[in-house]
Amino acid sequence: MDCHQCKSKSQSCGTQSWKLPFFRNNQPSFSKEVPASPPIALVGMPNVGKSVLFNALTGIYVTVSNYPGTTVEVSRGLMQIASQTMTVVDTPGMYSLMPITEEEKVARDLLLIEPVTAVIHVVDAKNLGRMLPLTFQLIEAGLPVVLAVNMMDEAHRWGLDVQQDALEKELGIPVVCMAAALKQGIDELKQRIMPFLPIQPAMIPA
Repeated sequence: MDCHQCKSKSQSCGTQSWKLPFFRNNQPSFSKEVPASPPIALVGMPNVGKSVLFNALTGIYVTVSNYPGTTVEVSRGLMQIASQTMTVVDTPGMYSLMPITEEEKVARDLLLIEPVTAVIHVVDAKNLGRMLPLTFQLIEAGLPVVLAVNMMDEAHRWGLDVQQDALEKELGIPVVCMAAALKQGIDELKQRIMPFLPIQPAMIPA
């Protein structure tokens, strides 16, 4: 299997960024037209800050609806990255691509049945060893994965650090260290997603 090899130079953890709150009036609004490109999917176990990152990336035009044929809710929003507007899907929490719960089955189907532009696997920096098995499953499934090592601020308080370059080399995928709740690492994450984006005309802000 050929893994994606990111050729961009890694930046240091903790890049300052910004966060768009829901429906803030002084933020530029994007076209309400749904982008034709496959969405960017956020995946990860519960309580890793996935929803916080989703809100930071999108912030406006967020919809929550049940996945067809289920009672499981899925959030979708729009993210402006470079000159493109992309749909971002916040998938239900999952521990494995071999589902046990209905939520995990929905998350798996969103990844393996529906096309995706990129998969951002959000993990807790304090519990990397417990969460990387899902990263390996995503890579082995041939998905375009970016690993978002979140909660770096908490890891540092525990005296833990992540060797970003070494982890990136070992996995063969882009790795970003971040603290989404503190607005750190959002810009770097967008930069690492850019090589996966389709080439298409930019959607003009409304």
